[in-house]
Amino acid sequence: AMASEGSTFRLRCSLLGHGQDVRGLTRGLFPEGGFVSVSRDRTARLWAPDGLNRGFTEMHCMSGHSNFVSCVCIIPPSDLYPHGLIATGGNDHNICIFTVDNPAPLYILKGHKNTVCSLSSGKFGTLLSGSWDTTAKVWLNDRCMMTLQGHTAAIWAVKILPEQGLMLTGSADKTIKLWKAGRCERTFTGHEDCVRGLAILSEMEFLSCANDASVRRWQISGECLQVYYGHTNYIYSISVFPQCKDFVTTGEDRSLRIWKQGECAQTIRLPAQSVWCCCVLDNGDIVVGASDGIIRVFTESSERTASAEEIQAFENELAQASIDPKTGDLGDINADDLPGREHLKDPGTRDGQTRLIKDNGKVEAYQWSVSEGRWIKIGDVVGSSGATQQTSGKVLFEGKEYDYVFTIDVNENGPSYKLPYNITDDPWLTAYNFLQKNDLNPMFLDQVAKFIMDNTKGQTLLSTSNQFSDPFTGAGRYVPGSSSGSSTIPGADPFTGAGRYVPGSASNAAPPVGGVDPFTGMSAYQSTAAKVENIYFPKKDAVTFDQANPTQILGKLKELNGSAAEEHKLTEDDLIILEKLLSTTCNTSAETPTAQQLQTLWRAVNWPEDIVFPALDILRLSVRHPTVNENFCSEKEHVQFIILLLKFLNPKGKQANQLLALRALCNCFVSHAGQKLMMEQRDEIMTLAIETKSGNNKNIHIALATLTLNYAVCLHKVNNIEGKAQCLSVISTIMEVVQDLEAIFRLLVALGTLISDDTNAVQLAKSLGVDSQIKKYASVSEPAKVKECCRFVLNLL
Repeated sequence: AMASEGSTFRLRCSLLGHGQDVRGLTRGLFPEGGFVSVSRDRTARLWAPDGLNRGFTEMHCMSGHSNFVSCVCIIPPSDLYPHGLIATGGNDHNICIFTVDNPAPLYILKGHKNTVCSLSSGKFGTLLSGSWDTTAKVWLNDRCMMTLQGHTAAIWAVKILPEQGLMLTGSADKTIKLWKAGRCERTFTGHEDCVRGLAILSEMEFLSCANDASVRRWQISGECLQVYYGHTNYIYSISVFPQCKDFVTTGEDRSLRIWKQGECAQTIRLPAQSVWCCCVLDNGDIVVGASDGIIRVFTESSERTASAEEIQAFENELAQASIDPKTGDLGDINADDLPGREHLKDPGTRDGQTRLIKDNGKVEAYQWSVSEGRWIKIGDVVGSSGATQQTSGKVLFEGKEYDYVFTIDVNENGPSYKLPYNITDDPWLTAYNFLQKNDLNPMFLDQVAKFIMDNTKGQTLLSTSNQFSDPFTGAGRYVPGSSSGSSTIPGADPFTGAGRYVPGSASNAAPPVGGVDPFTGMSAYQSTAAKVENIYFPKKDAVTFDQANPTQILGKLKELNGSAAEEHKLTEDDLIILEKLLSTTCNTSAETPTAQQLQTLWRAVNWPEDIVFPALDILRLSVRHPTVNENFCSEKEHVQFIILLLKFLNPKGKQANQLLALRALCNCFVSHAGQKLMMEQRDEIMTLAIETKSGNNKNIHIALATLTLNYAVCLHKVNNIEGKAQCLSVISTIMEVVQDLEAIFRLLVALGTLISDDTNAVQLAKSLGVDSQIKKYASVSEPAKVKECCRFVLNLL
């Protein structure tokens, strides 16, 4: 029963179980009405509503992390796991995946290099993780598909948006980024401190909360629609009520706040300094977790409200809490100016208003409750106790949380240095690293270590002996990048035979020799009569650019050579040598290009960029010859060769050079040496190549699509899912700008080749929303190959 408007949230129950701070909560799918909590005590716990009374029962306790657990999310049900899965992220840099009925992890995802502090799940089994290592990673089942790089500090919050392929990340660099198919589309600026939480309102809007004590509502398009103020300190988490725009927030000011119609409608104080996390259950009840290790549930429903005794016990606990004035939660306090108890006779003016009074020299804090018409005591204000850090993980240093951040002065007039320290750290090792990092004299080691121990007296965690040992080594350990057991070696090509289409050299693809060309107008009508055979993919061989007019190329080379600066000029002999190279590599003659010819070509391709294009064209044609391919792509030479071609991909450079460099890269795939080099440099080549899409040049788009297709051919053979993820992301990005149907056709063949025989790649393509991007091409009438190929791809998706 959802409660009516204007009613108030009251305690439903308090749940004990965790031994330390509760750092993450998420509503569960199974059992219905339950939730999952994670804690610094290294466990995750699954809670189910208790049928008899108003509480919850701990179903089971899950262990698998060797350090604090900091975040949790539910992966939706699939055929294999009809109750869904639970994902938890920890300070041990790992993500553990659990089934709902087993306390040990099903598997562990390794790959982040620092604490994993945020998780979000999407459709088709995708999982997004955010880490202090400044990256977010997209996982599918048990492997990492892509890494989102761009933030300059820890990523504290991640969310997958309802529209496929869109993801959000919030960071300690104060920005939020929107990613589409793995590429950053937009950066949202406005927060003045670390962004800590994100919540989705609709396909078009989302909320963020931050250490600047504000909540912001944003449009996906980039506009900030509203800023909400109310908290007096860091806001750690934000959660939205089902089916509406109201939300709840929790933070470092000991409070949970309920926001309705854009206003803070209710403030609930808790007897703990840090209220780390909250989630809203399907029935609208709110679950919160805090630094005292207790989970509390609040409800608007009178049937589910706790008994009068439990509420009294909660208020007593609150009244006994001691509030540290240094946190600023209650504003600047001057005890001498405070009124006495009589001040509580005047009613408050709004819910959550605080009032301080002085009674027998003690300062007490009260909060006004509108629904009950009375002041409720929320704690005693005590002097701060100096160096010890009462709250756990309160201090931020370089965007990460520590138990302590000390300021160390090495000598009077020198600078002071910040020394971050966690209770779990070894004081000597920390001292040693601190001295190394700041270039300080190692003779200070004893002094610094002693300083740490003196200032953290008695503060140690349960057991630190097994801190560095990884309980998950051994055979079952997941090593990113190693292929899973099911590496399918593609069998024979089912599409050989006379009618096989070989995408053409020129953009006007010549029909294949022998047999009927399935792409003429004549056969376009077959589709209704006979079932069209998929002759398009998976493609087995690279597509090259073979079209050549040697006379024109040499004519242009000679003409430009005439106007070249002296130091670049080629002699008559050089020109004859290049002419010989061209005829050797363009005609299937038995001659082999010579070292002299290749040296001359290398001089020519290093011409200034305004005259280099005929030389690049000769390179594009000759690199198809096995000798030339081996020469430029082998271990010795390849670095300069790649640097040269990548230089021409600069989107600000000449389009003719971009085009010929892309075509040369495509032609490198003809030989083994070239394929090996292209695959080794894939990341860099693809990242730069994709930038050439912006020129809107049809021929460049075709070359870019062909490069992607050649990568797809190689990736299909080796079953490298990270490579496929990058390729899918590139296809999705280029599809948005390309108009030319030949380029579209080649992208469709690339897409089909990538996802053939690979269920992971199919799931990934779906989660990137590629199917909705290509649907429109299923109805293209001419050329028929676009429509047919598109339909085959859609059948796989």
